[in-house]
Order: sequence, then C-alpha cells, then structure tokens
Amino acid sequence: MRISDWPAAERPREKLLLQGSHSLSDAELLAIFLRTGTKGKTAVDLARELLNHFGGFRALLQADQQQFCNTHGLGVAGFAQLQAVLEMAKRHLMETLQRDNVLNNPDQVREFLQAQLRDAQREVFLCLFLDTQHRVICSEILFLGTIDSSSVHPREVVRRALALNAAAVIFAHNHPSGIAEPSDADKRITLRLRDSLALIDVRVLDHMVIGDGQTVSLAERGLL
Repeated sequence: MRISDWPAAERPREKLLLQGSHSLSDAELLAIFLRTGTKGKTAVDLARELLNHFGGFRALLQADQQQFCNTHGLGVAGFAQLQAVLEMAKRHLMETLQRDNVLNNPDQVREFLQAQLRDAQREVFLCLFLDTQHRVICSEILFLGTIDSSSVHPREVVRRALALNAAAVIFAHNHPSGIAEPSDADKRITLRLRDSLALIDVRVLDHMVIGDGQTVSLAERGLL
C-alpha cells in the first residue's frame, strides 16, 4: 500500500503538520527526507531498512559520501541534501548564539560545540571570539591534531583576537575517543593561552572538552 493510501493521521508529512515533528518516529522523519521509496517499498519501509543498516540516525548522518551513495535507495543528490540540512542546523545554532550574551545560554553554547566537534575523527581546536557584551563575533577552527604545546600556538590565538577586536574567548576541542576528561596537556595549554591573552586584556571564559554526549568545562572544574 502506498503512503498516500494511508489514513491522513498516519502519513508522516500530515502527522508532522498536525502534531509536530516531535511526534514522528526516526523512520517517519527520515521518510520525509527521502520523499520516495523504492520498488515495492514505501519511503517509511526504506527508512527503517536504512536505519537498521547504519545502526541508527547518528551513523547515517556521519556516513561519508561513498558509504552513503553505495547504499541502495540513496545517491549523490540525497547526500548533498543531507549535508545541506546538517549545515543549516549548525548555522541556526550559531545565529542563536550571536543574538545574546553567551553566558545567559550555557546550554546553547554546549549544544553548538557538540554539533561542531563531537563527530570529528581527529582533534579539532575551536575558538568562539566574543565582543564586550559576550556575544559571538565568530567561531573559528584554529588548529587540527593533538592538542598540546607543539600544535596550539598562543601567538596565533592572540593575533586572531586582536584582528577581531575580541574582548573574551571560549575554547573548545574534542576527544575522538569519546571521553571528555581533560588531559594534563589540555590544562597546561589552557593556562598558557589564558596568560598570553591576559596581556592584551582578553578574558578566557572557558575551555570545553567535547566527548561523545558529554562536555566538560574547565571553568566549572576550577581550572581557569
């Protein structure tokens, strides 16, 4: 039976419009994205198969182009569309942060940083540059690779802070292992950055370590 033959309250699109997106299952949400199924399968059937094949939404969203396009029922157009959706979500989070003092929205800061860094396959060091009202000027990835004194250069952070006329910063980096516990190297480089930026009157408000579903704040640990 085609989805169009289902009762209106059971069709994913109509259900979303009537009850809100939160009312849909993972398969129903994915079916709306897919729009159509394959021969003998509705979009919902195909969505269930894909979620089972990848092991859930997260693995599907993390799939690279080759993995995605080699899966029956998917292709290059779908991959491009999915990447656009993910990028729109990230930019929406950034615009939300830019409207207000980030200290008033700590949960949104964590959500943004999780979205940016959680699934990175290597360590990524990111900086939120803030104005005098602690609103986000911009978010920049400054360094890639193991976060230690040899790969994170305070002079580069100072240079960018001056160029952007930043008054404060929030640092973040991910642990690809998924364990968010700060290492000794994380603590050392944070203090070096704090001391270097203090020379130009830029405050380090926090350094967050992003793991798999967990974020640890060095400021909350009293390490700043």
